[in-house]
Amino acid sequence: MNKTTQTVASTAAGAFHIEDVYPLIDGGRFPVKRIVGERIEVWADIYRDGHDIVTAALVWRRERDREWHRTPMTHSSNDRWGGSFVPDQPGRYVYAIEAWTDEFATWRRGFELKQKAGNDVTLDAIEGAGMLTKAQAGGPAAAAVILRQCEEYLQTGEAAPLLTDELKDAMAESQLRPDLTRSQLFPLMIDRPRARAGAWYEMVPRSQGKTPGQHGTFKDAIARLPDIAAMGFDVVYLTPIHPIGHTNRKGRNNAVSAGEGDPGSPYAIGSAEGGHDAVHPELGTIEDFRSFVGACELLAIEVALDFAIQCSPDHPWLKDHPEWFRRRPDGSMRYAENPPKKYEDIVNPDFSSEDAGALWNALRDVVLFWIDQGVKIFRVDNPHTKPFRFWEWLIREIQLRHPDVIFLAEAFTRPKLMKGLAKLGFTQSYTYFTWRTQKWELEQYLSELTGYPERDYYRPNFFANTPDILPYHLQGGETWMFKSRVALAATLSATYGIYNGFELLEHDPIPGREEYADSEKYEIKVRDWDKSGNIKPYIHDLNRVRRENAALQQTSNLRFIPIDDGNVIGFVKESVNQTNSVVVAIALSHDVHEFWFPLGDVQVGMPGDRRNVAAVENLITGERYPVEWGGIRLRIDPVRDPALLFRCLA
Repeated sequence: MNKTTQTVASTAAGAFHIEDVYPLIDGGRFPVKRIVGERIEVWADIYRDGHDIVTAALVWRRERDREWHRTPMTHSSNDRWGGSFVPDQPGRYVYAIEAWTDEFATWRRGFELKQKAGNDVTLDAIEGAGMLTKAQAGGPAAAAVILRQCEEYLQTGEAAPLLTDELKDAMAESQLRPDLTRSQLFPLMIDRPRARAGAWYEMVPRSQGKTPGQHGTFKDAIARLPDIAAMGFDVVYLTPIHPIGHTNRKGRNNAVSAGEGDPGSPYAIGSAEGGHDAVHPELGTIEDFRSFVGACELLAIEVALDFAIQCSPDHPWLKDHPEWFRRRPDGSMRYAENPPKKYEDIVNPDFSSEDAGALWNALRDVVLFWIDQGVKIFRVDNPHTKPFRFWEWLIREIQLRHPDVIFLAEAFTRPKLMKGLAKLGFTQSYTYFTWRTQKWELEQYLSELTGYPERDYYRPNFFANTPDILPYHLQGGETWMFKSRVALAATLSATYGIYNGFELLEHDPIPGREEYADSEKYEIKVRDWDKSGNIKPYIHDLNRVRRENAALQQTSNLRFIPIDDGNVIGFVKESVNQTNSVVVAIALSHDVHEFWFPLGDVQVGMPGDRRNVAAVENLITGERYPVEWGGIRLRIDPVRDPALLFRCLA
């Protein structure tokens, strides 16, 4: 066969066009994200030339498996086909769509049309019987049906045995498929439920003690866990726990020189005591850390660990692997910068070094080490400053071995860059929620995050504050504002978080900046965790409502409700299985608000049994209110509570 003939044969083999596939990210370049145990709907346009009967199937498998699973696809209209499957394990999957001509069904349809028209179908019957003799790919039951019907036709000469539905099904399973066409393989990442929903509490371990000036330990952190669990948090996220360097150590308030006893920044990782796979000696031992993980497990709390790829000048890697770091023309080490900011206590590994492969492997081994200690969630510091190809490789390497591991991208940077990180594998992403305060801003931003294609790959994690960010709207210390912001975070997003001290309304800034004065990034703090005026009971109620209502454990099924008050935002959320619906109204200003909450077009229930909302139940007080004239009149006094949360009742 010459080259031209080969090209023609290859082209002819792909008889079907499989187009406009959903779900898909960038033509299949990046994986779509879903949750284990939930049904995945797949759609595609499938067509070919002519009028033969087309059959299609959806096939899928875990990436490392060999055996395919298969389920039929159903024709909807206008060559649009759909199918679905339910992955029962987390992991990296691939799926594809197959299409072929059902030659026997095509023959049967033509035979019946000719027979109905009174045409001579003798030869057609012989042709159909001949197709039975070529069938060979089906199971024993199908083979038995084919053999029986063929024998009956040969004995009687009547076509009726060839036209039974039983034979049609057996032939659909057993006939050869010479024009079978398979699409390209499309990637899927199937995560465990914590990837979609969780309440995070960010803790600075060294500040969990009770004695002023004394470094906190893992034992002190364990003692704090019941308080955190009582607020309803299910993830405790630790800032770096590794040895802190001494060279160029920062002093209080980011002073260039440390004073005597200053503990330094936990982000200046590495000293003579070890690097990224060691713990700071004043926190305790690795055994103490494992005890902390075990204590969390007893309270149904997971541990998230900060993964910051940066080193103190004292990090063992600088001595053992100097080729991993850049130097300036005078031979001095190049410390980290983000002009005009300078980080004299930190140096960054050089991902473009000649030995970059060994660096990549070392960083992967760090993650694997902490997985062995019981950590399955990693918050990655500034991932946008490291090569994308590294993150895609690392996340894939880890998740192929440990499919239940979650990566959170801490990247407050350009929107497309943040989305790019989410596409290449990060399970969750920080967002701009921290700075979205106006009603129109929130509605616009959430509409973006819950629209397509973002909802298929970008899972937001709404942090109300962080050690680096004290937003201006919290700097007044108003209780209603703290409550409003945590209510917005906890109800708009299935995953949200606060940094310790938020519950105490901590709000002292560096004047003119969105940063905490006397930041505990550079000093040890001791707090009264039951300080008067705290909002711990309020946070507890929010997290309880989240646990009890599946509608609040997802982000995408959200719709804003028009309210004639520019400082009240309203929305409805519905659970993935459509059995639970919650409507929310939250005040964005301190004024008392009275308004009409329209519910006329809000429906609840499963498909085929959708009903208008008849009443709502207050999820905090338990009070019920009938829906009359298509809505309900509400009053919010932010001093008491800036948020109203209701379960919808049919």
